Amino acid sequence: MKSGVDIERQLGVLTRGCEHIYTVDELAERLRGGKRLRVKLGMDPTAPDLTLGHAVVLRKLRQFQDLGHRAVLIIGDYTAMIGDPTGRSKTRPMLTTEQVEANARTYLEQAGKVLDLSPDKLEVRHNSEWLSTMSCADVIRLLSQMTVARMLERDTFAVRQAEGKEIYLHELLYPLMQARDSVAIESDVELGGTDQTFNNLCGRDLQRGAGQAPQLVMTVPLLVGTDGKTKMSKSMGNYVGVTEPPSEMFGKLMRVPDPLMADYFRLLTDVPEAEFLDWCDTARHNPRDTKERLAKIIITAFHSAAAADAAAAEFARVHGGGSAGGLPDEIPTVSLPAEKLQDGRIVPVDLALLCGFCTTRGEARRLIAERGVRLNGQALEDPHTPIPIQPGDIIQRGKRQFVRLVLQ
Repeated sequence: MKSGVDIERQLGVLTRGCEHIYTVDELAERLRGGKRLRVKLGMDPTAPDLTLGHAVVLRKLRQFQDLGHRAVLIIGDYTAMIGDPTGRSKTRPMLTTEQVEANARTYLEQAGKVLDLSPDKLEVRHNSEWLSTMSCADVIRLLSQMTVARMLERDTFAVRQAEGKEIYLHELLYPLMQARDSVAIESDVELGGTDQTFNNLCGRDLQRGAGQAPQLVMTVPLLVGTDGKTKMSKSMGNYVGVTEPPSEMFGKLMRVPDPLMADYFRLLTDVPEAEFLDWCDTARHNPRDTKERLAKIIITAFHSAAAADAAAAEFARVHGGGSAGGLPDEIPTVSLPAEKLQDGRIVPVDLALLCGFCTTRGEARRLIAERGVRLNGQALEDPHTPIPIQPGDIIQRGKRQFVRLVLQ
């Protein structure tokens, strides 16, 4: 493990897809030292489901496990009740203990689709272990380790301050509480998305103050969702869930915009860079074939190769044309008025009405709730959450009613 060749190989695996590393030299030095590193990842259970966006950083944690290091997964049951202000233009609503516990119950099962759950390779902790026992004096000592000026340098707070939006005191405490996690478990490395950089670097500061060696910080890019515009998020309707059925995962991944394919390969697969860059060259390869290859690799990782093949076959059957027994030879078009779209999204109830599938909003809600409307073969589930729409999308009701969307 200490040989120069092996260290270079490990660095190649661990640094692939990282946006920033604080610092590469420190990482190389610790790998050469031969110590089994404690690699921290904190996840606040603010929602019940994980997406491929979460899988990016979980995959990085798994890479450390495969190289012999110990993963420490922090379930932020205490910090989730405050809510991370990262990326928020306004204060996040505080969750109840019951909401946090309900969400946390699903996290480990879902994370297990990526991580090795062997007790020797994974340590699971809840930050309520050390945060819930802090006294008022402890909180004051924690706050004394950060200046107001430094805290307000954080981009989220700086933007809100410039726009005259409120910043509440409990939000300023969040980065310090996350940093306190690093001290509690004596982490050697902390992983996170680029939006977590400030919080993670705070961990380095608090560890120095506690007499510990400061953790390395490695951040990965935020995965852009299937709409090609914003980070993957269930609330934005541009997500692929890690527990979704293979057919739904396949349909969503086939809608990934061409320019994003290289990022998806880099962040969600182990395909060598030179190989996937060749596949993503649209002058040499049909983008549809490349997306199918991408979708099958990802579905194999979360389900199985057989499930991936079945999903691909089902997609081809539905979208392969009338001769394949899927789409009709002729499909009427429906033009969507621009005023019905917001940032390229439309409310499913409005979509069903515009396509002529229903005559009332109540009927549309029931039809969607019963999974009676499909977008490119994927059943819509929530009547009210806006979904991304692209020209040429196929909307289907039942087995015989199809329309192709045209955007004004």
